[in-house]
Amino acid sequence: MEVVEVRPDRVQVKGALTFTTARAAREAALGILERSSSAEPLAVDCSGVGASDSAGLAVLIDLLANAAKRNRSVQFWNLPPGIVAAAKISDVDTILGI
Repeated sequence: MEVVEVRPDRVQVKGALTFTTARAAREAALGILERSSSAEPLAVDCSGVGASDSAGLAVLIDLLANAAKRNRSVQFWNLPPGIVAAAKISDVDTILGI
């Protein structure tokens, strides 16, 4: 799993976003959020995500909460089907913009 800062307001997530990688993904995403001074919404491109599960969904929700504490918003792009399905089942799809 890799979280790459493309620009101060855009990151790309690559690899698995699962229970095994959730902690590292969260730390990487929060680090980028903390270093960014942009007032623009943080765009998170998930087109590079392969495997995903509910732990990956939890990372995205946690990122939303931490961004809100910093008066930032987050927009998710190209969410994988596993995360979309878990979000709909958990009734959190609207907060992810699905």
